[in-house]
Amino acid sequence: MIHKLLKRPQAIIGLCLIAIVIVIAIAAPAFSPHDPELVNLSQKYAQPDAEYPLGTDQLGRCTLSRLLYGARYSIGISLPVLLILSVIGLIVGTFSACAGKKADHFITILCDVFIAIAVIGVLGNGLQNIAVSVVIATWAWFVRVVRSYSVQEMGKDYILAARISGCNTGKLVFRHLIPNILPQFLVYVSTGVASSIIMVSSFAFLGLGLPSGTPEWGAMLNDARTALYSHPELLIYPGLCIFVTAAGFNLFGEALRDILTPEEDSL
Repeated sequence: MIHKLLKRPQAIIGLCLIAIVIVIAIAAPAFSPHDPELVNLSQKYAQPDAEYPLGTDQLGRCTLSRLLYGARYSIGISLPVLLILSVIGLIVGTFSACAGKKADHFITILCDVFIAIAVIGVLGNGLQNIAVSVVIATWAWFVRVVRSYSVQEMGKDYILAARISGCNTGKLVFRHLIPNILPQFLVYVSTGVASSIIMVSSFAFLGLGLPSGTPEWGAMLNDARTALYSHPELLIYPGLCIFVTAAGFNLFGEALRDILTPEEDSL
């Protein structure tokens, strides 16, 4: 599969963008010229120069340093959240498809309820709270996606053969169902990274979840609204970071989908 990915330009571009963002997130302290949270009002809205390559914001904080550390927060929250969502989705979704109609109906209703009550404001600010809020807001979608994959697989001959051979629900799920839906699910997860990053940034843009002053891209967008007309670059920089990161994961996900579902190419 790796050989096939390397033959697709969109996969290479996506992987390069992802690699750049991850390297920046890991090495942010080494690349940042200043402390991203250091306030220096005497340098308020400073123009780009050797000391501040991208200038400063309304509190005199280094824009470049905040963008570099912003990758840490966006990626650092989104990837663990997606791992948790993947585990929940695979286990609950597959067991839902294997369970009886009553249990399946109950889980479906439960998903609808959680989608409706996912409100981050109840939890307050904090990195852990924003991660929990994203999980609460989106786990039901992961369960539904996995369940739809599983329902399609349940009608296939190998599942029927496994049931006839006396395979219980646990073995059916972990030995047969999950391995067969995993390729499709990986495609969903790879494109879901972009959605997760945008969701985290959206919460921060609304002033929810992250402590004030946190160098996160969505929070930077929120802070820059007061200088929309006088300093639009403060909106453009974090917006471009979100766009490039989301584009990288989406490009890679689309290439992965084309490889794992080649039959779609002929349609």
